[in-house]
Amino acid sequence: MSFKNKVAIVTGAGQGIGLEICSQLVKEGAHVFLNDIDVTLANNAAKQIIGNGGGNCIPLPGDSGDTIFIQQMVDTAVAQFGQLDIVIANAGITLFGDFFTYSPEAFFRVMQVNLGGTFFLAQAAANQMKKQALGGCLLFTSSVTGHQAHKDLAAYGMSKAALEMLAKNLVIELSQYKINVNTIAPGATLTERTLGDQEYAATWSRITPMGRAATVSDIANTAMFLVSEKAKHVTGQTLIVDGGWTSISPSPFQ
Repeated sequence: MSFKNKVAIVTGAGQGIGLEICSQLVKEGAHVFLNDIDVTLANNAAKQIIGNGGGNCIPLPGDSGDTIFIQQMVDTAVAQFGQLDIVIANAGITLFGDFFTYSPEAFFRVMQVNLGGTFFLAQAAANQMKKQALGGCLLFTSSVTGHQAHKDLAAYGMSKAALEMLAKNLVIELSQYKINVNTIAPGATLTERTLGDQEYAATWSRITPMGRAATVSDIANTAMFLVSEKAKHVTGQTLIVDGGWTSISPSPFQ
């Protein structure tokens, strides 16, 4: 899967899954714009990738839920390389909370980043890809919580399920321009955030049929396929990467 000279934007990539996707894209020869809302994380992540083997990784710190900044990301990529081939809308926030007391502020922030950020990044990217007449790839990051209910994640799960419907709907809008659009739905994954919970790995290893939680490489490997030329006839689909958890869905709270 060569990505030589492809131009990609990956949001929410300062650490975890997004960082690993950027790393793999750069290794395969892509020019990658790495976005994160945390300036330090974005800059350090890009330096880390370049330091691990060279390549072209450019930090783009900023709020991926802000429509003005979204357009700036696309414009920056095109200004530097003349095209945009791959966009991975990976940024998202998880704000746990009891349904009965969940605040409007928390609800609308989740929707702004998870839904609005993805929708308007897809829009800006697709408009550019349409002008290029060369096609392109869009990939959204959903979650198994968009398929199975999870305590205190009503708003988050709702947003992730909506992303999968967005990918399906955009098949109607984008296929004629040779733009494919898919969604990846990770299950429990070992990242900097989840490893902060000392019980996380053990709990999810116990209830995942394959016997372990996913690594960031498990998710990134799948993402790489979905934005590669090998998957150009795959569109409007969601690929769940969860070690089989959604097939039986045992609760981590049991």
